[in-house]
Amino acid sequence: MRRLTCLAICFSLWIPLSFADGYSLKRVEPPSWWIGMHDPVLQLMVCGEQIADLTPVIRYPGVRIQRTERTGNPNYLFITLKISPDVKPGRFDILFQKDKTTQVLWHYELWEREPGSAQRIGFGPSDVIYLVTPDRFANGDPSNDEVSGYPDKLNRDDRDGRHGGDLKGIIDHLDYIAGMGFTALWLNPVLENNMPRTSYHGYAITDFYRVDPRFGSNELYAQLGEMASRKGIKLIMDMVANHCGSEHWWMKDLPSEDWIHGGGEFFSTNHMRATVQDPYASPSDKMMFPDGWFVKSMPDMNQQNPFLATYLIQNSVWWIEYAHLAGIRQDTYSYPDKDFMSEWSCRLMAEYPQLNIVGEEWSVNPALVSYWQKGKVNRDGYTSCLPSLMDFPLQQALVKGLVENDAIYSDGLIRLYETLANDFLYADPGNLVIFADNHDMSRFFTQVDEDVDLFKMGLVYILTVRGIPQVYYGTEIAMNNPGTSDHGIIRSDFPGGWESDTVDAFSGKGLTQQQTDIQDFTRKLLRWRQNHPVIHDGSLVHYVPNNGIYVYFRYTKDQTVMIVMNKNNVPVTLGTQRFSEVTGDFHSGKDVLTKKEYLLNDLVVPAREALILELQK
Repeated sequence: MRRLTCLAICFSLWIPLSFADGYSLKRVEPPSWWIGMHDPVLQLMVCGEQIADLTPVIRYPGVRIQRTERTGNPNYLFITLKISPDVKPGRFDILFQKDKTTQVLWHYELWEREPGSAQRIGFGPSDVIYLVTPDRFANGDPSNDEVSGYPDKLNRDDRDGRHGGDLKGIIDHLDYIAGMGFTALWLNPVLENNMPRTSYHGYAITDFYRVDPRFGSNELYAQLGEMASRKGIKLIMDMVANHCGSEHWWMKDLPSEDWIHGGGEFFSTNHMRATVQDPYASPSDKMMFPDGWFVKSMPDMNQQNPFLATYLIQNSVWWIEYAHLAGIRQDTYSYPDKDFMSEWSCRLMAEYPQLNIVGEEWSVNPALVSYWQKGKVNRDGYTSCLPSLMDFPLQQALVKGLVENDAIYSDGLIRLYETLANDFLYADPGNLVIFADNHDMSRFFTQVDEDVDLFKMGLVYILTVRGIPQVYYGTEIAMNNPGTSDHGIIRSDFPGGWESDTVDAFSGKGLTQQQTDIQDFTRKLLRWRQNHPVIHDGSLVHYVPNNGIYVYFRYTKDQTVMIVMNKNNVPVTLGTQRFSEVTGDFHSGKDVLTKKEYLLNDLVVPAREALILELQK
């Protein structure tokens, strides 16, 4: 039985340019490139019927074929190009010949980079990231709710179905995002997920160079990046280097036998992140973690294959250039081959020295998380160029610190203190992304048992302590998931994103008084933070929590801010002599949220409240 080739399973986006008997050409990836890149070498993956039988020829000044390689699959060819620094942008033909006769040709384009592209500024501590699940935020274009050839159809009543949110809906509400005070936008993956069901989340990619048409198009995604930038919002792309979707076009005709771990046959990962560093881990356990699959629908890619490794690196570079990206969030960072991840991060940072990349290492053990950060001195000698990581240890400490009863040197707020004390493990703790919740866990309001006071206290903490805050869409109106941890409920629709919605959180129409209050509280806090460098770059000093009170300071030579968290059910008169080494000559502080002035020598902290005091002399 003849095997299916990439020709048989590609979509109409990729149109063959020429045919000859027995040969065809359907894909060349990356689909385009840029002149003036730091790395002058470009690998092209060519896919077509019996294409490996042909020899590529390029006649374009400044572009030279270094080598042509075959994998054993006659339907794939890998061409390595050397691009001269003085090459001109333009289109050229790649001729695929046999016996010096052209059988197939492909038009390829080299584009000019935007000015300053290499020096783009990534997200950092001066930003607050807004995390959005695109299918659940706003439906700006109902015409793309269902697309022919995509079996997972629109069903807003199905918590795991497609609900219709799209890129146009996000573009339509950029003013809301900017008006709230968010300065960076992280979208869950928007690339094609042509899967039979539960495709809305985006993590089972079936084409690494195509935006899912139910979200929009490549062009619209690039437009989002450009429009967001004009409004002071940095676009962060959610990338997946570990796995693809089981319906990815190459799964029916793998480029090589070792492209997917297990030869394309499912075997499960053990999910034991500790095996990466465990000095006693068995070889089989150490192999099972990075090589095993998450689930059958997400084949685990083998980054030790050099062609795939280069493919994934170039794919990341392509999207940074194409979509005006200011950063990347890399999914399941520790699961791919760790040496590949080192190469991936270093190659990207060489191209974009001021970019930021945050990796997901979902562990509450800071020793495991810190291993991956650039500058970390590891016992096994492992090095990385990854600037940032998601601070899962602090997220857990925040929830437990708020909901637990306080005990000296044990539970409650002491957890926050001790987690920050572990910052000595990180090479750059100020560059960690901190958060109260995300798309994979219960919403923060649910985690704190819908206690509004604790909820607000948690927001104050995330937005004033060290690091880069991330806020999940809907947190600003206290969205919740009572009684369930189902992901489809956690990722519920943002009210007002659909024309039929009776509640509109974008305008405030129909919100409860509690939701309005929390939205106003969040907006006020975000806008204040946006204009206060002391919170972005200031030093941090904190004091051991005592009797349900936690005090910490952010300070620069120009400003000092005192944050006081009071979990007690009654107001507390706080003796401030203990903090005199920081407060010095300051005699009062104005709360940034209420504008009320407090005297430091008689500081009465309201019950179950967090004060943010700008200290004054």
